[in-house]
Amino acid sequence: MKVLNLRCANGHGFEGWFGSDDDFMSQNGASLIECPLCADKLISRMPSAPRLNLSGAREVVAAAVPPAPLAAPTAAPQAADLQGAWLAAVRHLMASTEDVGSRFAEEARRIHYGETPQRGIRGQATPEEREALLEEGIETMAIPLPKALGGPVQ
Repeated sequence: MKVLNLRCANGHGFEGWFGSDDDFMSQNGASLIECPLCADKLISRMPSAPRLNLSGAREVVAAAVPPAPLAAPTAAPQAADLQGAWLAAVRHLMASTEDVGSRFAEEARRIHYGETPQRGIRGQATPEEREALLEEGIETMAIPLPKALGGPVQ
């Protein structure tokens, strides 16, 4: 099994697992691989370090390290960490809301005016529908969901 570092044309990095290099090439050539964030199918392979399985214990040598400054700067989050957090938030949103599809504006009004029980909903609304909802005091938030989440999430 080969684990490859991949990137879509939009710069999103992710891993792919393949039986061989030929499996990757054939799947990529047939546009079967897509970005889990934006569903882009223009995928390129990124350089990756080989994994070496070395047997035998190795002695760890401690080095003298000067004391750290009192306020050490924290490392910036990595792109992969941010992507993972965003995907987790999207999965939570999808699991905790009801998809009302194109009836979003209608359902949002029914909830706002107490005609139906309060609950989290998601769906599609045009910019004009969102503007009309805002004028009625109903706040909405447009969140782009990756097409890849339309099916089963791995």
